[in-house]
Parts: sequence; structure tokens; C-alpha cells
Amino acid sequence: MQALVEAIRQQGEILPGGILKVDGLVNHQLLPDLTREMGETFARHFAPLAPTKIVTIEVSGIAPAIATAMTLGVPMVYARKKKPVTMKEPIFTAQSVSRTKGGVVDLFVSSEFLGPGDRVVVIDDFLASGGTLRALSTLIAQSGAGLLGIGCVVEKQFEHGRAKLADLGVPIHTLANIVRMDETGMEVVSGQ
Repeated sequence: MQALVEAIRQQGEILPGGILKVDGLVNHQLLPDLTREMGETFARHFAPLAPTKIVTIEVSGIAPAIATAMTLGVPMVYARKKKPVTMKEPIFTAQSVSRTKGGVVDLFVSSEFLGPGDRVVVIDDFLASGGTLRALSTLIAQSGAGLLGIGCVVEKQFEHGRAKLADLGVPIHTLANIVRMDETGMEVVSGQ
């Protein structure tokens, strides 16, 4: 997705600890046309798998996930980071380590919205080390749903998260790929 690649080149900021700040595109501000294009691109890629649900994590994954779900005409479910009192039991839980949140994050999904018979594609903002996506795959497995594929807006290839998720046996599709990122800058190419 060339528009995304160009936007990351123009607006992306490298922060200490290997963090790529793209708050003006995904994580704080959204560009509606770019977000719609992300969803349409993911939908074209995953439509042949016939998903019945799109799953993500609050907050940054919601925009590309809802754009994908709207294009496919299926519901979107997002894992909560805090269990609300309204969440019906049983619930599925997993933990993920977040660099941007500075620690372990608990994830919760109600069995009311995810279960056996659901065919799931996960859409999220970043694929880095693979830990968050692994946690989501754990929630999906607990529910009895089938994981069909994973889509991420940005992949940090140099962190090897894709290889760490290979045992899931599902296709992984990214829209932009950070090949290199250090104090001298970054190399961004179209995803795979």
C-alpha cells in the first residue's frame, strides 16, 4: 500500500526502545481515506477465506479492523484491556507484553461474541515481536473459533515476529514493512 508507505516515511518518528511513532496515521489520529483503503486492502486479501468475524485489540487496532469488517460485511470484536462489569461469563483471557504501555496487558473477550463456528481474521496495527498477536490467537483458540489469517498495518520485519507466529499455520498479510529502523532512519517498503 504505497500511500501508507509514503505516510510512514513522512510522519513516522523513531523513539527510544525500538518504538515507531505513527500517531498521526493509526494510534491517535486517523486519516479516513487511508483507513478506508487499509480496510479495503485487507478485505480483498482475506475475503476468499470467508471470515465471519474480524478480531482486534482496543484501541489502535479498532480503526483498521472496523474498516475491514465493514468492507466484508461481518462483525468486529475487540479484546478489552480491562474487564468491564457488563462482560458476561464465561470469558476468554490472555496476557501480552506491551512496550508502548510499559508492561503486561490483560486481554478479555466475552463468549457472548466469539465462539465455535466463528471463522476469524485478526487485524491489528503492528506486527513486531508477535506477542500481542500470539495472545489474540490464544483467546481465539479458547473460544473454539477458527483462526484463518492475520493482517497488520505495519510489520517491523527486523523483530522477526512473523517467524515466531509460523506455527499458527495461517497467512499473515501486512500493508507496510519496516525493513530497518535505527538512529539513522528507517527503510519502509510495501508489505507482504
